[in-house]
Amino acid sequence: MTTETVIQAAKRKAAEAAVAEIESGMLVGLGTGSTAAFAISALGRRIREGLRVTTVGTSRATEAAARAAGIAMLDFADVAHTDLVIDGADEIDSAFRAIKGGGGAMLREKIVAASATRMICIVDAGKTVATLGTRPLPIEALPFARSFVSDAVRALGGEPIIRVAADGAPVLSDQANLLIDCRFGPIADPAALAAELTAVPGMLGHGLFLTEIDALFIGRDERIERLERRT
Repeated sequence: MTTETVIQAAKRKAAEAAVAEIESGMLVGLGTGSTAAFAISALGRRIREGLRVTTVGTSRATEAAARAAGIAMLDFADVAHTDLVIDGADEIDSAFRAIKGGGGAMLREKIVAASATRMICIVDAGKTVATLGTRPLPIEALPFARSFVSDAVRALGGEPIIRVAADGAPVLSDQANLLIDCRFGPIADPAALAAELTAVPGMLGHGLFLTEIDALFIGRDERIERLERRT
């Protein structure tokens, strides 16, 4: 079994464990990315077995995948509160602080996460870190403010790189905004960095999720490690 096969199996198990927490009647937020895709597949199976739920998606790609799996979707614009959100992370530390946004949906993901009574983060063991910053921190920026926001990131010690497609065109979010991947290296004070980024005009959202996650399901080889945030 290849390393990639092991990772995918771990993601699938974590996703299935999280989906097992869904109860009939819930309004569930579905995340974006490869791990969340396993949750969509597992939820589709539970619905075919009789589970009754409605959902909202954190991206157009998630909405399309959920509908294809036979999952009832609502427009989040008409929703103020969700019961449960299931989503992945690019990396997460022991305090449940995470970096998200590799799939480009962190702004929508953060809004949906903030609406939830409970958020479960599902990852394979390779996404756990001692200190955030192993991977770039994605931000979403107004195209008009591209240079201004990039300069502000540099002033904060980051290296901003505008995300581009294979043809060199900028990759845009579902809101038609720029995605900028910012390398900060080890982030000693995630809360301080989040506050500084939030204060930059034209910076619409960042991938630091510091308080949103309530539970962490980690796929570790043949087992699932379930952790709950300590209050």
